[in-house]
Amino acid sequence: MPPRNDKDGGEDITVDLYPFIREYKGGRVERFLRSPFVAATEDPAANRGVATRDVIIDNCTGVSARLFLPSDAAAAGERLPVIMYVHGGSFCTESAFGRTYNNYVRSLAAQTGALVVSVEYRLAPEHPVPAAYDDAWAALQWVASLSDPWLSSYADPERTFLAGDSAGGNIVYNTAVRAAGRGTNIVDIEGLVIVHPYFWGVDRLSSSETVWDGVAMFTPDFVDRLWPYVTAGQLDNDDPWINPLDGDITSLMCRRVLVAVAEKDSLSGRGRRLAASMRNLMWADDQHAVTLVESEAEDHGFHLYNPMRATSKTLMESIIQFINQRPALPLPAAFPPERHELHLQACQGKEQTSSSAIQPILGVPTRPYVDVFGYGVAMKDSSGPTNTTRTSCLQIGGDERRSSPRTRRYGLSLGHPIT
Repeated sequence: MPPRNDKDGGEDITVDLYPFIREYKGGRVERFLRSPFVAATEDPAANRGVATRDVIIDNCTGVSARLFLPSDAAAAGERLPVIMYVHGGSFCTESAFGRTYNNYVRSLAAQTGALVVSVEYRLAPEHPVPAAYDDAWAALQWVASLSDPWLSSYADPERTFLAGDSAGGNIVYNTAVRAAGRGTNIVDIEGLVIVHPYFWGVDRLSSSETVWDGVAMFTPDFVDRLWPYVTAGQLDNDDPWINPLDGDITSLMCRRVLVAVAEKDSLSGRGRRLAASMRNLMWADDQHAVTLVESEAEDHGFHLYNPMRATSKTLMESIIQFINQRPALPLPAAFPPERHELHLQACQGKEQTSSSAIQPILGVPTRPYVDVFGYGVAMKDSSGPTNTTRTSCLQIGGDERRSSPRTRRYGLSLGHPIT
């Protein structure tokens, strides 16, 4: 497709993925959906009862995080659940330090009583996939090390959760797969919280993935073009990172999973299929291990921009219940539990209580797209060949390519074959 002219600036647009990102012929990148920076504060009284602090995880790559410590929960004297949160933004925009995710994760920490580590990972196109996966992997290892004073003082590593929305949901799922395939338990992952996950595929699951209904945020054409763009043209939409393999699903070593979907979201069918595959392949004998939360008449990411809506509150309540339930669920039978040495140093002898499963949840209609995202369109973040958002001193991913688009990376086993 030939480049088209930007009416405002007179530049030729080579990639148009509005309202997320545009790339111009000269190499300039313009980000639209990016909320303004919010400074961290260790004073919980000034931040609705949550202290925040920024840390650098890797000086070389620039991977960093914002920690959220709820003061009331910390003062109670018991160790807290740990949530490693990965933000959305189609792999190419948004930030853990921006207003949208600062406010959402602050609320998540306050309401769950968990210590949350919100990861700031490198973005495409300056840092194509797999940079985001490598950054999340580095963050998980850092969390497991308990090297930060807040983690060492307050975290219960036996209650570690990976959570994320949209691209972040994809990233935490693939991080859990990577952790399972390493052969060494760097951390005992209690559960996954996967909200409106960005997965796709060449084959269509429903008509909504073929023809745009004129309402949904994402058109099928947009989603078709996004993954090749953020992978610098190296991967297609049947790559296992974006279209999960059954073998990857069966390798997961977490105890339970929550998947949330929104009815109007073009990606909702992929989330439902992931939840069904997890239930059928991993927990067929325990239907409580996989929770599917459905928000009726809502679109992608609605909860981030309208947190006081009834459906947003219901979704948050389901996550709170999921994080704080203490079921005596074992690891899947194929993977006997092996405690990491960090876990032996954590709190011992805490009682485990069971909790009933959460049923699919329905809600109320969404507001128009422009009302939800309009404020972000005016907040543009531009970069170019000499002004990237991160400067990496490591080549991420190298030249390693697979012979087949449906072959697993990392050199890890595919898990147990599905017959």
